Amino acid sequence: MSQSHFKRGELYSVINGMASIAVARRLQRNFRNSGLDITIEQWTVLYHLWKEDCLSQQELCNRTYRDKPSITRLIDNLEKQKLLKRASHKNDKRINLVCLTDAGKALQNQTLELANETMDEALSGVKKEDIEIVKNVLQKVYDNLSPSPKGSY
Repeated sequence: MSQSHFKRGELYSVINGMASIAVARRLQRNFRNSGLDITIEQWTVLYHLWKEDCLSQQELCNRTYRDKPSITRLIDNLEKQKLLKRASHKNDKRINLVCLTDAGKALQNQTLELANETMDEALSGVKKEDIEIVKNVLQKVYDNLSPSPKGSY
């Protein structure tokens, strides 16, 4: 095996989510230690609703990069926890809007604080310039693999 081939293998594990998984595990642990009974996946849905409440299920799919069955399952569980509710779109009854409840809104500050603490811990000792480089590289990787504007892969 060539030296460059081995380095690409290491890079694959990083791009494939090694750092992401470590951050998610730590954040999940921090939620649990704070008495919060939500998963990282559920938090991601809530996060997008805190940014813009009452989104369609399809828009949540787009913003979270999840498929429809996954979003439906997450919404079902969050609805059982009374953190959000579904409502029909006023102009198109085929569209379900997903809206935060007061209990869902109440989690925002605590969970964002825990997320910020987790990211501060994760990025400890990492220079801002290095963070910008990583963001740019990962954005380029994403752009390279995203569907073209014509809709073909």
